Amino acid sequence: MIRITLALALLAGPAMAASGTDPDWPCIQRLQPHLSMGQVWTGPIPDDATLALARDPQIARLAERLEQRRLPLETAEAEIADYAAEAPDTHLVALMQAIFDRIDTDRGALIAGIARYGRAQVALSDRIEARRARMAELEAAATPDFDAIDAEEEGLDWDSRVFTERQQSLTYVCETPVILEQRVFALGRAIAGHLD
Repeated sequence: MIRITLALALLAGPAMAASGTDPDWPCIQRLQPHLSMGQVWTGPIPDDATLALARDPQIARLAERLEQRRLPLETAEAEIADYAAEAPDTHLVALMQAIFDRIDTDRGALIAGIARYGRAQVALSDRIEARRARMAELEAAATPDFDAIDAEEEGLDWDSRVFTERQQSLTYVCETPVILEQRVFALGRAIAGHLD
């Protein structure tokens, strides 16, 4: 039973990985370490003055609040509308730049974490294979050491359980960068809707 479960778990790993050049990337989504502003923003391209304005404390505070996923999108859109009622277009573009910078930084850190997660899964898979080989050696011995076999089987069972649970949570982990992309796009659309 253990071997069947392990085989299924190990087979699920490659099926979940995206085709690409990074062997650490365990997600079906294609690895894209950073976004570009043009992917999520239809407004004017920020110039140097706008980039500097994006660091203004008032804009930075609002951007920090709006980018938080716990803030409902409807509330964020209302706050953007309130800000847009008084702000010139340059401030709105700067707000978008500030939001984009924050979300892209958060997304980059998240992607690095997912790559570490992928490396940990590969290492755990290697450890499971080593345990299976060790068990086979112990079982094939002329005088099997049943205590050692039991200990190895217990370790194999534990590692297999951890591997399977991590694989099951991989779908959620891999969706998080997509959620951030959707949020920055939605905020960009809301801001662009107030530009003259």
